[in-house]
Amino acid sequence: MPSIARRRLLNSIPALALSPWAGGGWAAVRRVSAVPGGVARIPFDGTHPAPRVRLGEDRVLVMREADAWVAHAGIALSTPPGSIVKVQAERADGVAESVEVEVAPKAYAEQHLKVPPGKVDLSKEDLARYERERAHLAKVLRTFSEAPPATLALQTPVQGPRSSSFGLRRFFNGQPRSPHNGMDFAAAAGTPVVAAGAGRIIDAGDYFFPGKTVIVDHGQGLLTLYAHLAAIETRVDERVPAGHPIGKVGATGRVTGAHLHFSVFLNAAAVDPALFLPD
Repeated sequence: MPSIARRRLLNSIPALALSPWAGGGWAAVRRVSAVPGGVARIPFDGTHPAPRVRLGEDRVLVMREADAWVAHAGIALSTPPGSIVKVQAERADGVAESVEVEVAPKAYAEQHLKVPPGKVDLSKEDLARYERERAHLAKVLRTFSEAPPATLALQTPVQGPRSSSFGLRRFFNGQPRSPHNGMDFAAAAGTPVVAAGAGRIIDAGDYFFPGKTVIVDHGQGLLTLYAHLAAIETRVDERVPAGHPIGKVGATGRVTGAHLHFSVFLNAAAVDPALFLPD
């Protein structure tokens, strides 16, 4: 039976804690924040091959930094502040390690709107379609490919100002809806949308809420999603470099106007895209 080592990381440095390590072509997440919707950065012994790291049932991205292996675990927006996230690691020599990460609080903006009831509640047909699509997308977002990304630094996917921030919680007629799991960019319909990093297209389809959508796998559970597109200009299994055109801004799906919704996922958890994008 393998020995098990345990340690606990307290979230004493909530944000802007680290800069990218540029050596060897690797880069770390520029801002580390163990908060709901954030990223926990967990170092491991670098004298062994890369450990296999999991958070729950999902594999966690592990990259080399200087003389250590570092896991970057996405923390779901639904994680209660003050809770403990347990990350499990298995080294090549058989030693297992359990790391506890304390989740710090983070306040996200709220927006209260009054709308006609018909704009909030779905018909039976629309609800059935949504449930089918949700199951499909949940499976896609659990994609984990073994090759790590060349970098965690992403480029802006479209030219335009950021118009809605990650984590925003909307209330329709007093009823809470799921927090915004991405970042919106205000851009005119037809504006080119590019891949934020090199990767493989793993999904391209037209869905009820996000409309025409593309999902890119960058490696080891780092995925990006581009929604409400007017046109999709790529295909599933195509490999694209960073900056490669994949579609155009539109207003498809359940939206009120043209814009790009951009999401970043780590180990199937939506995390704040601002952690990966340039200022």
